[in-house]
Amino acid sequence: MRLLGALLLALGVLWMTRPASAQMYDPRYPVCMHVYGELVGERMDCIFTSLDQCQAGAVGLPATCLVNPYYAPRSARPYRPER
Repeated sequence: MRLLGALLLALGVLWMTRPASAQMYDPRYPVCMHVYGELVGERMDCIFTSLDQCQAGAVGLPATCLVNPYYAPRSARPYRPER
């Protein structure tokens, strides 16, 4: 009986805890989609190159498109120091 109680307690604790989720803004893409809601979960998808592309992907979802505050555009040519 004690084992059953401990097992039920452990299962209850596991069921109540949610996995930790870190918000990640991918600096390679200028636009992010913030998806929210109980059914789809909350997440930040930074995989879009334009707001139009993001809005097309957000159709039918509880989501908002926004500019990535951590976007770091790549330069056209790599920097090479002079000799």
